[in-house]
Formats: sequence, C-alpha cells, structure tokens
Amino acid sequence: MKQIIQSFKTGDTILEEVPAPQVRKGHILIKTTRTLVSAGTERMLVEFGKANLVQKALQQPDRVKQVLAKIKTDGLKPTVSAVFNKLGQPLPLGYCNVGRVIDVGEGVSDFKVGDRVASNGPHAEFVCVPKNLVAHIPENVSDEEAAFTVIGSIGLQGIRLCNPQLGETIVVTGLGLIGLITAELLLANGCRVIGIDPDAGKIELARQKGIIAINPRETEDPVKQVADLTGQAGADGVIITASAKTDEIIAQAARMSRKRGRIILIGVIGLNISRADFYEKELTFQVSCSYGPGRYDDQYEKRGNDYPLPFVRWTEQRNFQAVLHAVSTRKIDVGSLITDRVPLNEYQRIYSNISNKESIASILEYPEASMPDTTITLHTGHFAPGSKCVAGIIGAGNFTAMTMLPALKEIGVNVRSIASATGLTGTALAQKFKISKSTTDYRSVLTDPEVNLVMITTRHNEHAGMVVEALQAGKHVFVEKPLALNYNELESVMKAYSGEKTLTVGFNRRFSPHIQKMKQLAAGSLMNVVATMNAGFIPANVWVHDLKTGGGRIIGEACHYIDLIVFLTGSKVKSVCMNAMGQNPDAGTDNASILLQMENGSTGVVNYFANGSKEYAKERLELFSQEKTLVMDNFRITQGYGFRNFSKLKTNLDKGHSAQFRLLADRVERGGESLIPFDEIVNVTKASLAAIESLQERKWVNL
Repeated sequence: MKQIIQSFKTGDTILEEVPAPQVRKGHILIKTTRTLVSAGTERMLVEFGKANLVQKALQQPDRVKQVLAKIKTDGLKPTVSAVFNKLGQPLPLGYCNVGRVIDVGEGVSDFKVGDRVASNGPHAEFVCVPKNLVAHIPENVSDEEAAFTVIGSIGLQGIRLCNPQLGETIVVTGLGLIGLITAELLLANGCRVIGIDPDAGKIELARQKGIIAINPRETEDPVKQVADLTGQAGADGVIITASAKTDEIIAQAARMSRKRGRIILIGVIGLNISRADFYEKELTFQVSCSYGPGRYDDQYEKRGNDYPLPFVRWTEQRNFQAVLHAVSTRKIDVGSLITDRVPLNEYQRIYSNISNKESIASILEYPEASMPDTTITLHTGHFAPGSKCVAGIIGAGNFTAMTMLPALKEIGVNVRSIASATGLTGTALAQKFKISKSTTDYRSVLTDPEVNLVMITTRHNEHAGMVVEALQAGKHVFVEKPLALNYNELESVMKAYSGEKTLTVGFNRRFSPHIQKMKQLAAGSLMNVVATMNAGFIPANVWVHDLKTGGGRIIGEACHYIDLIVFLTGSKVKSVCMNAMGQNPDAGTDNASILLQMENGSTGVVNYFANGSKEYAKERLELFSQEKTLVMDNFRITQGYGFRNFSKLKTNLDKGHSAQFRLLADRVERGGESLIPFDEIVNVTKASLAAIESLQERKWVNL
C-alpha cells in the first residue's frame, strides 16, 4: 500500500510503498477513501524536516541538553549514532482519515465490515486504528465532510474547556482550519464570536459564516475593538488557535478578556505570561489536549477501556461523534473550508506548497484498492557471500535499528526479512540495510524456509509466545530480554525447547570484553558482586511499566544484572529478596535492591535505581574476592585493585552486543550448544520473577 511519510533526515515528503497493517485485537482495519491535510500541524512537521541540523537544534534546546549529557556518559560515537538514527526514523503524516471497515479485531463489537467510519488514521491506503478512536459516519454526511471529524474535535475540546454560555462573547484568535471550525461551533452554541486573523481571505470566509472578524493589519488595536464590541466589559473567553512564536498573542488575550475571563490554548504560541495581566483580572488559563479525555492514555486508546459516560461525558470518541452530528444537522458547514481536492498520487501538489498559509483544507482522494498486501519485496538476491546464517527479524524498534542491525551488517549476517506492526518502520530499516522483505505478518518470517534464525525484539508481552512459535517452526531463536513475564509463559517455553535448536536471550553484557576480563581474573573463587544500574526516570505511562505489556523494569531490565552475577560467579541463583523504595508492591517498581544467594555460596546485589543523576555513569559493577577488587564503569573502564598483572582495561563503550551476535551467527552456521546454557536462562528468568514475588510477600523466595 501507499503511505505519505516525512523524512526528518532528508526533509523530503514521500509517498512510500509499505506493507499494509494487519488487524489487531481491539482494532479496526480500514480501507481509506479520503484524508484531510491539516495544513497547520503538517506544515510545522514538514518545515522542521527541511531544516538543517543547526536549525533543528535551535528549535529543540531541551533535546540538545539531553544529547550533551549522553556524550558525557556514553561517549561521542554512540551519541551521534543515536541522534542520526532518530532523525532517520520516518514520520507518518496525517490524522484525519475516512474509509470503510474491511476487518475487525477481537473484542470489537460496535463496528462491522462495510461500515463507513472516521478515525485518526494517517495518510495511508489502509489503516489499523484502535476502536475508541473510530466513529460511525451518518448517512447524510459525505466522506469529504467526515474527513473534518478529528480536526473538528480538537476545536470542540477547546470549547468544552472554555465552557461558553448562551449569549457570551468568545474571541477566537487564529482563523485557520481549527479556528474557523471552532468559531462555527461556538456560533452553533449560541455565542457571539469574534475572530482575529491577519489573512484577508480567512477574514472574508469568517464573515460569510456570521463571525465578527478583525484583521489587525487593516484596523486599529483588536483589544480596543473587542472592548467596544462588549461595552468595555471584555470577552468572556478567548480561544487561541494560532501558531506563532510571539508572546504578544497571550498578552493580547489577557488584555481583551473581562475580569475572571477564561483563556484556552489550542495552538502553539509563546507563553511568557505577564503576572499583572492575569492577577488583576483573576484570569484562568488552560491548555487543551488534542481530541479530548482519553488522549495519550494507553488504557483508553490502545486497550479500548472506555471512560463511563456518567463520569466522563465527552471522551475523544464522543467528541468525534458530536462533530459528525453537527455536520449531519448542518450546524456547521465544513465543505466551504475545502481549498482543493487532490488524488493521492499527486500529493506533492499540496506538500510542495504547504507553506502557503492561504490554503485552509486540502482533501486527498484515494483510488480503489484491492485487498492489502502484508509483505513487500524491496531487494532481491542481497546476500553476504559465504554466510549460512539467514535471519528474519520480528520487531523494528530502537534496539533493532541502533544496535542489532548495525552489528549484523558488520559481521555479514544475511537478514532476509523484517516484520513490524505498522510496516513503516520495518520498511525504512529494510531500505537502509538492504533487507529483502518487509512485512506486517510476523508468521511469514517463521514459515520462510530460507530463514534459519528468528530474532525477536517486540514488546515484552509478545516474547514468550513468539519464541514458542519459532521453536515449533524449527528455527534457531534470539529473543531480546526478558524471555517471559510470568511462570506460565516460562513453562510454555521450557516445554517447546528441545535443545535441537539454539535459544539465546539478549543478555549481551556477559559478552562485553570488560565482563569477560572480570570473569577471567576472578574465576573459581567465591565472591561478592554489587551491580548498580542508574537506569534513569521513565514516565509512569510508558509501556515498560505496564505489568501486562512490559512486565515492569525489574523483570524487563534488571534481569541483565542477575544474569551477569550468574555468569561471574559461575553459579545459579538459590534464593532472592527484594526491597523497594516507597512503592506499592502490586504495581511494580524501578527503585529497588535485589539480594541474591548463589548456589556456590557467593552473593550478589543488584541496585536498580531510577532516581539518580543522568550525569552519573549509567552502569557500574563491583566484584570483591580474595582481597582483590574489580570495578567496571559503564562498560568503558575496568580497574583492578590487588592484582599483580592487571590494573586497567579501557575501551569505547562496549556492552557486548557485537560479540554476542558474532558468536550467535557462528553457532547457527557451525552448530554447537546455545551461547547461554538453557538452565541459566531459566534460572535468571525465575530469579527475576521471584524478585517481584519477594517484594509482594516481603520475604526471601527460594528458587
């Protein structure tokens, strides 16, 4: 299928050929007929993409600080690679989609095949959208008109926050697409509406709709005019839909408001607020979040858990429905906002001139399309000479892009196919690394007879099931940690593993030259090992914290250090005790200390902390044995104390990924035991699960 994307690296807006998405649980698969180009939002993305590196940096000073901090801890080369990888990720454009349902996922009951629907899907011939972000289109509303549903909901949410009353005067600053729809919805609500915009064409269109429109370039001070129009009382509310860097817009909104007036920001402006303006009038100011309640809440958007109507009257989906009803009953006229209609293949007629601010709304028209193809071929016959390891990758996230694929390319592994949920990220990586096939059907990787190594880097809740399927398909398997999120998943892997094919979990750190050196110097002795992970803060709404999806950071990440202690001590974990800082034990934690008793009498401590400084090294390992000490700092420096023939090992940042993948490819080609003994993989997984059990039950847990 075809999809419009923006490259932040080259600045090009591209109509890309990508595999179509597959329907997923709680989602709806839609064949697109129309999409709306939101000139304001998409203009910002396109212009940012075309900016050079210096200009991009000036627009995002906070990101520059993050980059400088990363250079201090990780070094220049890894940081530069991370920055360019981020810029190389394609961005799908568009969020106003209309089409017909061609499939529904498990758990979807309100939609059926054939329904006409509006959603926040991108500019693509086929889209897969969560059910709570889809709404039925009334029969008397055309596809063109329905394409305004999502953009209208942005304005409607701002109105709901403003809470206008019948007869109140509301100012709308910025009469672009969202501003004009907002103003018209306010009129339908019984308000007196004053619109402000410097564009003469938009002023004229607003006046045709019954809006009192002011052009600050042609008339006197808008603040004085609003005062005159309101009998010197001032506006009851100001809704800002403009996009500008100046602070004058918020200052002007304050000056034109009445005492205790309301100011709502939908657009993007400078926010250097004058305390005096707000203090004297006791003004309220609020920023509106996109389409309404539910936005950016994974429980609502991705898991499909609706908010109860009696408690949250207007959610994203219900705002969609309200806009469609307003169009259906002709309370608003969105057809008059259409600037042009363009076939999808001629998309550059819009995007090559997107900086033209006279354009209001452009409609993309989609051709009739056959059933979607979930696999596309990009390169044929691209194989590294002599390599017998042929890999298929499931997952196209940051780890795959930044770490796995560069390492596989360096050692000459043939990567035949890559699977990703949307098809877009997988296709971008397939193009960059000359991978033959990109697909959204991961099972096509498992059934490909050419593939002998399946590499799984999806979200954690998918690991165990995919490992079982890959083993049953007769493939060697690499899976990024963790192997499983619970004992049932672990049991299913243990049943599927026969030893006939290798199974490797991504415990790469044991293959780092620093850990290998520590193992060599301390081999055969009892030891105390203290591992500290300065993991850094991750917001609570990120998927890794979700116990069902990510398993939490202990199971998902601290397992690395449990494995390191197993490797260094040469012994499996016997029992585990975990203590956490001020956390609800049922909700997981990312500030904890794990005590490990090893079968051979050694001990280990894993300190996994998210509340430390980013300026401090991310990882540190200390080993104490026979009056000697080894200290590893961030996989760059290892120092020895008490050794006659060793004092220091210094390298570039090396966490062992390349060595792990090189050894893995060799195992696949030449045969031999798994890189990590299966009983150690099982033991580390059990120890990770036992750590959570220990926290919940407040006791030592024996394995």
